[in-house]
Amino acid sequence: MINTALKDHLLRHVLAKVKMPAQYIGGERNIVVKRADEVAGRLCLCFPDAYTIGMSHHGLQILYLLMNFRDDWAAERCFAPWPDMEAQLREHGLPLYSLETFTPLRDFDVVGFTLQYEISSPNVLTMLDLGGIPLRTAVRTMADPLIIAG
Repeated sequence: MINTALKDHLLRHVLAKVKMPAQYIGGERNIVVKRADEVAGRLCLCFPDAYTIGMSHHGLQILYLLMNFRDDWAAERCFAPWPDMEAQLREHGLPLYSLETFTPLRDFDVVGFTLQYEISSPNVLTMLDLGGIPLRTAVRTMADPLIIAG
């Protein structure tokens, strides 16, 4: 379910030090939270840009809804952090996580990126690194999530 240890640490030590902390805590209306032990797979839909830009992208919203309509899959969301949040995550040794359950990216079965424009491509690498996922496929194992993009 929700990674309360990570969420509590963020609330107590990190979010007061960043601009626009609300973009990192989730809890929006109509989010879907499913129990990991009740689904066959977990997908994190990643948008390699800020929350304010990614949430206006209809394709991400449609994929999120379609995957969560399935009983056997849980879809969650993650957005690229601003530089101040990236610095805080690195300083505190915390992973990049999903907004629904505060699950580190490395703990998903599939991590999918939407690539809308070339300028956001470096953010994919930042998100993988912050999420605890090896950048090079040759280094990844079966314990790492499958990375997809489109």
